[in-house]
Parts: sequence; C-alpha cells; structure tokens
Amino acid sequence: MITILVGSMTGNAEFAAEEMQQVLQELGETAEILLMDDAMDPDVFRREGVILVCTSTYGDGEVPENAKPLYERLCAEKPDLSGVRYGVFGLGDSNYETFNFGGKRFDEILSSLGAQRLGERSKHDAQSETTAWDLAKAWVKKWREDHL
Repeated sequence: MITILVGSMTGNAEFAAEEMQQVLQELGETAEILLMDDAMDPDVFRREGVILVCTSTYGDGEVPENAKPLYERLCAEKPDLSGVRYGVFGLGDSNYETFNFGGKRFDEILSSLGAQRLGERSKHDAQSETTAWDLAKAWVKKWREDHL
C-alpha cells in the first residue's frame, strides 16, 4: 500500500499525485491519494505501507495552507516515526530563493522524527520545460523500481 499525501494550493501537486497513482496502479501497487486537509493527524504516518509526500511550496518557502495543520502538529508533537518509510516529490519555482522548500520542510521533519526516506527528494521546477505531472510519472516509476 502506498499513501500519497498531497499539499497543494493551485492543484498542480494534486494533479501530479493523480499521475503517480495511475503509474503505481499500472505497476500493480495499491495507491491511495489523501489531501492533507483530510489527513491533519500525524497518525496518518502509521498507515500500512509507504508514504509519498507530494507537495508544492507556498509564500516564503512555506508548506501549502492545506498542509500546515499536519506539518505544525508533526513539529509540535514530535511523534516517533521510526519504522515509517517515505518519499518526497516537491514542486517549486527556481525563481525564488525558497525553491522547493515545501518538500524540503516535510523531508526534514520526517527524517528528524526517525522516518526513513527512500531515494532522493524529487524537486520539480516550474521553470523547466517538463511538466510536474510528466516528471512525477517518470520519478515514481523509477522510485518504485529502486525502493519497493
């Protein structure tokens, strides 16, 4: 089971997550998308399987509004997440100093709480010629091959 947690302001991260879900299902995986506004409790990381965090960056390098409650609870409650395996697909714009900080912030807090990241954090750049959803499809296919 792969749970894709989505933090999004404009819908691009959600669309990228839908593409990842489709690829994973084509490869025989069970994949469920959860918008972070529906997953505000850190217990979401206790779900069976692997967690993929798919998030954009907002404002001055913050996580999106719908992801703030979950992120802030992780920071405040500091649950033990040892045994949790996760991946991160971040979206951002390299025109900003805080490029891809939404994904970076989730990666840092999860790692500090004992979770194990599988593979490198993906960093989509809105300035690239590749769409977030095309990169998401290619990235998740390789990520699955390398880590599951």
